[in-house]
Amino acid sequence: MKFPYGICDFRKIITKNFYYCDRSEHIPLLERNEFQLFLRPRRFGKSLLLSMLASYYDIAMQDQFETLFGNLKISNNPTELRNSYFILEWDFSCIDPSGTVDDIKKALYDHINSCIKNFVLDYEDLLPRKVEIKPDNPMVSIHSLISIVRMTPYPIYLLIDEYDNFANEVMMGVRYEKHKTYESLVYEEGALKTLFKTIKSSTKESLFDRIFITGVSPVVMSDLTSGYNIGENIFFEPDLNDLCGFNAQEIRTIINKITTECHLNQQDAEHAIKLMRTYYNGYLFSLDADTPVYNPTMALYFLKAFQRRCKYPRKMLDANLAMDEAKLRYISQIPGGSQMLLKLVKATTEQIEQSSADEDYIVTIIDIEDSFGIQKMISDQSQDNKFMVSFLYYFGVLTIKGLTDTGEIDLKVPNLVMKGLFIERICKMLLSEPSQRDHGILAAKQLYTCGDMEPLCTFVEEKYFKIFRNRDYRWANELTVKAAFLTLLYNDILYIMDSEKEIQRNYTDLTMIIRPDMRQFRIADILIEFKYIKLKAVKLSGKEARELSQAKLQGLDKMKTAMQEAKKQVKDYSKLLKQKYKDLRLRSYTVVALGFERLWWEEVPCL
Repeated sequence: MKFPYGICDFRKIITKNFYYCDRSEHIPLLERNEFQLFLRPRRFGKSLLLSMLASYYDIAMQDQFETLFGNLKISNNPTELRNSYFILEWDFSCIDPSGTVDDIKKALYDHINSCIKNFVLDYEDLLPRKVEIKPDNPMVSIHSLISIVRMTPYPIYLLIDEYDNFANEVMMGVRYEKHKTYESLVYEEGALKTLFKTIKSSTKESLFDRIFITGVSPVVMSDLTSGYNIGENIFFEPDLNDLCGFNAQEIRTIINKITTECHLNQQDAEHAIKLMRTYYNGYLFSLDADTPVYNPTMALYFLKAFQRRCKYPRKMLDANLAMDEAKLRYISQIPGGSQMLLKLVKATTEQIEQSSADEDYIVTIIDIEDSFGIQKMISDQSQDNKFMVSFLYYFGVLTIKGLTDTGEIDLKVPNLVMKGLFIERICKMLLSEPSQRDHGILAAKQLYTCGDMEPLCTFVEEKYFKIFRNRDYRWANELTVKAAFLTLLYNDILYIMDSEKEIQRNYTDLTMIIRPDMRQFRIADILIEFKYIKLKAVKLSGKEARELSQAKLQGLDKMKTAMQEAKKQVKDYSKLLKQKYKDLRLRSYTVVALGFERLWWEEVPCL
């Protein structure tokens, strides 16, 4: 098997015998509407989808239909529209978002004209006259193209990829006044709005008979308003949930083939499937869909490395996806954003006791916004929780989990890769100095390499607790303390990191299970149980708590009760973990926090 990592050319994938995840059966569904907007997170296979549609509908590729689609599902029942269009393709990711308004405008115009020139070359035998290319005004070029196409029996299918790409780049720079550049392009008679008005007017005579637009967020379309108000949003449609992305059965089939090639056994296959599910699965884009999908780029990254070396990639996060951290940085810098990010790595005790293992990464809103423009993004007053959550949904940092019993929408971090990005962002948010972060990470290393919890607890007391006090996190609890430890301990190279892992309907606070391919190293599996005692429960001020000797701290009745309960839970969880994982090198700990002032920790011997 050859995996097309980074390849979005459908014809190349098919003719060069790369693996292709067949989604051609969705083509009849896409013909329900003429003008469509389809949104998915970046690196989710949108460009390959457009490449497949271009090959299917292109009149010039009629004689290649059997070669390209003969082994795909659509070949059993092709639609009447196949190979009946001129294809005009624009890719806005090619447009440089830097520079002045005039620079970006020129880059946009050059791209449109270049695509029209390619169109003329592709169809020169079918065009009766020469198309006029106007370098400084592609709207004239479009009108000239349309006037020539009108003389033929074939309409145009317009495919626009990453329509909002440069807007997203500008978006990340709103704090530096770049939004004014954006406004000049999309408002009033800006270049982008004028372009879309031209597209809209060209649909009246069905010359642009069909339009399919992909992007990441609805920001630009919202700002274009009447400039392009004919597109139908299809990104919430349940039967298109898996239009891009792999499903679990597809992953299982591929893994089984690779393990056979590598002469591995079925247990190795199950380990790989579980690892991929933990790190890459979980995306749901419709409330009515019931089967989550894997990010295809992340999945192909893993599969290609696994096949090539018969071992897992050292890093589970594809570096090409790491840029999503910029979206978290944007959220963390706006009012209320940092609190929301922290909320996403903690939950109330009631949620943990009542629900699934990943629910400490859930946030609830009344609905996902499907229309918000740049003004909402740059206005501190407009950036409410609903906006921030919707923003993170579109960029793939959050995904739909389901409906609450009151009709609201639960969203969660989809998988461990995205949880890692959250944790990294929170660590940078709370420990802004790189040297501080390095100190904390070194303290955490002492725990899983030497079994020494003291450096980590000392760091949390001296650094994190001071930060928490300064920020006055009055709503925080034991899960906030757990989040502090998690930001320092998180290591997806060596461990499958999890919090609130469900074990026979019981929940451990924090588990670090060594990855199957990393068990040759001298490190330990880690289990930590946290308890939190509020200062008012022991009738002490923060200053009084800090002045307590360790003996007096441990002598407080509330602290002793919490420690005893934590030890009992750790012993129970240890037994369950050892039943589930046969080769554990488990070290178990309890940590009891008194407010954001003091910690009492103990190692609990594993029987």
